[in-house]
Amino acid sequence: MLRRRPSGSFLRLFDMKSFREKIIFYVLLGAASTSCIVVLLIFLFLGKEAFPFIWDPGLMELLRTRWVPVSYSEEIFGLIPLFTGSVVVTVLATVIMIPFGVLGAIYIAEMASNLERTVLKPFVEILAGIPSVVIGFFGLVVLSPIIKEAFGLQTGLTALTGAILLALMAIPTVISISEDAIRSVPRSYKEASLALGAGRMQTIWKVVVPAALPGIIAAIMLGMGRVIGETMVVLMVTGNAARISFDPFESVRTMTATIAAEMGEVAFGSHHYQALFWVGLVLLVITFGLNVVARKALKKYQMQG
Repeated sequence: MLRRRPSGSFLRLFDMKSFREKIIFYVLLGAASTSCIVVLLIFLFLGKEAFPFIWDPGLMELLRTRWVPVSYSEEIFGLIPLFTGSVVVTVLATVIMIPFGVLGAIYIAEMASNLERTVLKPFVEILAGIPSVVIGFFGLVVLSPIIKEAFGLQTGLTALTGAILLALMAIPTVISISEDAIRSVPRSYKEASLALGAGRMQTIWKVVVPAALPGIIAAIMLGMGRVIGETMVVLMVTGNAARISFDPFESVRTMTATIAAEMGEVAFGSHHYQALFWVGLVLLVITFGLNVVARKALKKYQMQG
């Protein structure tokens, strides 16, 4: 029995379909690769401007414990006080952000009535949309005097003030993403737990939260990214004292605030200019490392789930 050969029109249609699929594939590949290319270009740009500092005055200069970029006697470009200031503010903000953000998300997703959810959700979204400079003014005028009076300090411009405001800015992100993760847990999980005799709170903490843990961790990491990269708030309320201190009640200076305060007036190509690019490079590496840790944590909990 003879087989009928495909007609020419069918072959042309098949070739066109294959060609379109290839076009779509390469377009999607290019879109997916854009972020990688942008990050690589940023690394190259920062490295190009920062690397001359390696030969003069040398990388050891960055490990000094003082940051005095403008001086008649000796310019000092130690990143350690800026790094410790960023660490203190970030850790404090994260400690404040996690319980409020996660507990708020659990309440809105699992315990709030429809009326409460209708009221709370818009307020969370409004809080997320407030400009950082407005929150900085609030901290400068309202929160800073409260911190000063409550703890008997000489100034309210401290690491704790900055951390509270940064946590306030990151909490809406944590709440929104964590709530979505919690609400995406299959209803059958909760029904099975309740059917076995578990109470409502037991079901939430023993079933729902562990099932939503990858999403909650992602929300916390995004919140930390917001905290690390924030500039205006820490520039306004942390005191901008470039010194090594782990005391939350003392003034500190962060890496982001240093770049924002000094980059506009620095001489192009100077050692000060190159040192500021090293600050940006260190920030980028920290953010990149945080994302790597977040992906590993997510992978671990997804495998356990």
